[in-house]
Amino acid sequence: MQRREFIKSTAAASLGLATFGPPSVSPRAQEQETEGSCCDRTWATVADAIKSPRETLLYVPAIYTGTEVKQPDYLATIDADPASPKFGEVIHRLPMLHVGDELHHFGWNSCSSCHGQPGEHRRFMILPGIASSRIYVIDTADPKAPKIHHVVEPNELKSKANLSAPHTVHCLSDGHIMISCLGDAAGNGPGGFALLNQKFEVIGRWEKDASGMKYSYDFWYQPRQNVMVSSEWAAPNTVAQGFKVPDVQAGKYGQQIHFWNWKEKKIEQTIDLGAGGLIPLEVRFHHNPDSTHGFVGAALSSTMWHWYKSGEVWKADQVIAVEPVKDVAGWDMPVPGLITDLVLSMDDRFLYFANWLHGDVRQYDVSDPAQPKLTGQVWLGGLIGKPSALGRPISGGPQMLQLSLDGRRLYVTNSLYSPWDNQFYPNIKDQGSWLVQIDCDTSSGGIQVNPRFFVDFGREPFGPARAHEMRFPGGDSTSDIWS
Repeated sequence: MQRREFIKSTAAASLGLATFGPPSVSPRAQEQETEGSCCDRTWATVADAIKSPRETLLYVPAIYTGTEVKQPDYLATIDADPASPKFGEVIHRLPMLHVGDELHHFGWNSCSSCHGQPGEHRRFMILPGIASSRIYVIDTADPKAPKIHHVVEPNELKSKANLSAPHTVHCLSDGHIMISCLGDAAGNGPGGFALLNQKFEVIGRWEKDASGMKYSYDFWYQPRQNVMVSSEWAAPNTVAQGFKVPDVQAGKYGQQIHFWNWKEKKIEQTIDLGAGGLIPLEVRFHHNPDSTHGFVGAALSSTMWHWYKSGEVWKADQVIAVEPVKDVAGWDMPVPGLITDLVLSMDDRFLYFANWLHGDVRQYDVSDPAQPKLTGQVWLGGLIGKPSALGRPISGGPQMLQLSLDGRRLYVTNSLYSPWDNQFYPNIKDQGSWLVQIDCDTSSGGIQVNPRFFVDFGREPFGPARAHEMRFPGGDSTSDIWS
């Protein structure tokens, strides 16, 4: 079916089907007066965020890059209201303007660091393509039917900041938007941090001195401590070729985390995690803005590290190690867990992480961050043969995580990055991704899959799609920082 025919055939609301919204650009000027009422979705304190209304919508990129489907990636809107007859269904699809972007991580123009500031509202989603280096700005004035508002073309990012492969997005309290980028304009390391102004124009780089940084990936800032932490994956030219052990041996992957002076925009201390901390990816400071504690997951080593400040010095200790599994069919080496994502509950009590290759999601009580205690575990696919908690075979393994503000619902998807998906889980390309919801016991710990919520991206109109990071209109456990 051709795209135009599909849109026509699904346009009638009486059919009860979600539709692809046209890739139109919404004029902000016409809707400026409604911004406060539509998008007052930030919170003065962490406690206010925890007490905020339950999420009823969820956004997730659906990705055709790296599949046989030659269509643009799109932003899927999911009904997450348990009282809705469409609970767990895609209710809107917004296609991007080009094929091959590879939508990946994304964030907001404003978050709780801007709470109460005139004109600052969580309305515009910043949605980069890690493969194309194109950045889409999505207007969510109508949360159920987002529109494309603006596009930052790759040449703007490359020419004004000498950066490519945009990844993590955080809003800043001064109204700027900061995006970590894996590489320079040519796709080489170390990458850096791009700044966008309130008109969504690239105005250059954030950092003034990145001495010691070999690669770039994730970041989180804690302004009351005058610190930012960043991690290292690898250069775009390396990761785009798939994972190769010789690249690790050649030092083409990171093993460092960096602590920056937030005000002076320079690295003050680097911690080399060594062989036990290979490929440190996601970093999470405590949500408590007065805390110096946080966690980073080292993917390849399958270890979790707790960082903290001791006097004037930052330290990092390994607190969890996932042992590799031997004698797995098709592998000539033990299979690592591959910790690819982690999230902290808003009260900083529970830590969740995913072992993408083993196939389990874990919950730890980290009330004492130096001594995590395993309190819950579920299996969702993976390579080592554990039965799925869904009671049937599923593609891939658990990868991206997102936690509700009240800490009671954990959402999970299974796509990591198309070249790596195709290498480790080629069935995702043919079967599509899934999105599940896990119920979390926030009293004594424990997790279990909600059987009512299962989004099957294998049944999408143009064919199976991948699904990656998730966001809620009112913020989530990785979107907001308090200043």
